Amino acid sequence: MRLLLDTHAFLWFILGDRRLPQTSRDAITNVEEVWLSVASVWEMAIKISLGKLTLEQPFNELIPEQLASNEIGLLPIELEALNLVAGL
Repeated sequence: MRLLLDTHAFLWFILGDRRLPQTSRDAITNVEEVWLSVASVWEMAIKISLGKLTLEQPFNELIPEQLASNEIGLLPIELEALNLVAGL
């Protein structure tokens, strides 16, 4: 099974936010593949630049660290990736 996280689910997961239900947290940690779209990363960067999102660590450190430590793949926006999303 594969999961594609939306921006909020990713942020709530990495920040330990209680708004992410435990069942969702369990699914993320126990599923075969977890993906985050580069569009979500772009969205976070835009929100940071507008002052609508604040992170405890610098963006350029936090995002790569969390992707690696949680084994979350970064899904580029390419035709092949769109085909993968269509198959989820």
